[in-house]
Amino acid sequence: MPAELVIDVSGVTKRFGPKTVVNDVSLQVRRGEIYGFLGPNGSGKTTFIRMLCGLLTPDGGTGTCLGYDVRTQQAEIKRHVGYMTQKFSYYEDLSIRENLDFIARVYAVPDRVNAVQQSLERLGLANRSAQLAGQLSGGWKQRLALAACLIHSPQLLLLDEPTAGVDPKARREFWDQIHQLAADGLTVLITTHYMDEAERCHRLAYLAYGNLLTRGTVDEVVASANLTTWEVTGANLLALATSLRGRPGIEQIVPFGNTLHVTGRDAAQLEAAIAPWRAAAGHHWALIPAGLEDVFISLMETAKDNFA
Repeated sequence: MPAELVIDVSGVTKRFGPKTVVNDVSLQVRRGEIYGFLGPNGSGKTTFIRMLCGLLTPDGGTGTCLGYDVRTQQAEIKRHVGYMTQKFSYYEDLSIRENLDFIARVYAVPDRVNAVQQSLERLGLANRSAQLAGQLSGGWKQRLALAACLIHSPQLLLLDEPTAGVDPKARREFWDQIHQLAADGLTVLITTHYMDEAERCHRLAYLAYGNLLTRGTVDEVVASANLTTWEVTGANLLALATSLRGRPGIEQIVPFGNTLHVTGRDAAQLEAAIAPWRAAAGHHWALIPAGLEDVFISLMETAKDNFA
């Protein structure tokens, strides 16, 4: 395995009964990279992450995580990975310090007392160290969960929708911490539904119903979708959307604040579809670059639901 690759897997597949929830997924993640993993609910993101960190065994495919085989060396992988689940794991009747001390004991962290103190200081928890975890707000619980993931100095951090339900300020502070960790050499694979967070990742992959549909930098992902988007402003946009919906060449119509985005893959067909409305008064039409959200809505709408 090339030294710079922390995750290098090919053809990874997982089935539960007759359903294939991860289908032939290949992924490479470099050291120090923040890799965004996106897709609709039920797309297989969490299952894929659990295979990477040794909690599930793939039914097919090969590869390594941190140089260890994802099928045969799962115990070794677990020792070097920090995994932050969708539901933060902590003991509500223990203090922040006691929670971190417990996790440090589980991992047999050397010089445990000092490691806990450093973790408290790094995540800005030192002044609250005696506070019970059950009394914390969402943002502070998030910090505690991240501190617990880092207590054993992992080489890879797997974060499964870590900012769901957290206020914008806490989300921004969390991402500042993630970028600092990556700058220090930690590799991060993170799932998110927030487009502003996706844009802060170095590279992205989009999984829909078990299938990897696209990957690359933000610019590469947007360019590969080959979408054309018109932005419409003016009165009665809801009525306009109703009139346009279902016309050949129009793939999606999405409100964005006080504007409407009308998008399609065939630029000429799209322009022909909207021509009568562009010629009419009352609305302003402008051709704009497609955004990441336009791309992901398009991918979601065209993906085949494997549970349908």
